[in-house]
Amino acid sequence: MTATTGNTSKLWELIKDTRFGMLTHRHADGQLHSHPLTTQNKDVDENATLYFFVPKDGEIARHVVTDPTVNVSYANTDDDSYVSVSGHAALLEDPAKKQALFTKMAKAWFPDGPTDPNLGLLAVSVLRAEYWDVGDSKMVQLFKMAKAAVTGKTPDLGEHKKVAVS
Repeated sequence: MTATTGNTSKLWELIKDTRFGMLTHRHADGQLHSHPLTTQNKDVDENATLYFFVPKDGEIARHVVTDPTVNVSYANTDDDSYVSVSGHAALLEDPAKKQALFTKMAKAWFPDGPTDPNLGLLAVSVLRAEYWDVGDSKMVQLFKMAKAAVTGKTPDLGEHKKVAVS
């Protein structure tokens, strides 16, 4: 595993086609809670920020005000790629950004569209991330694991990196 600084292009490559991320936040009692959310932006922005739509009157909006530290994890099992993002979350009032990111799918949750009074724009500023990207087919992976079981050597199953964004 290697660590890199500021290189978010690989992260976005892995995130963009993963439909849902699991956003984890902490409640006042210290317990962690996760929610599936759809990442709204499909390309990297200049601030390495992930955007999500959440209800303003919902649990996530209430809790990130008092504790903005969050994690978003992505698992794309079809491509064998996995991403874990640590960052800070904030609710933004940015009508232009809501309009730009709003999709027909979002209308299922926010029927009044981008001007829905309960539509919250959650911005997660990425501080650091880690990813695992397995490029081998399932058969090659099985072969490498079988070989490792026989030889006692850990198999090389793809790329694993830590990325410090800030």
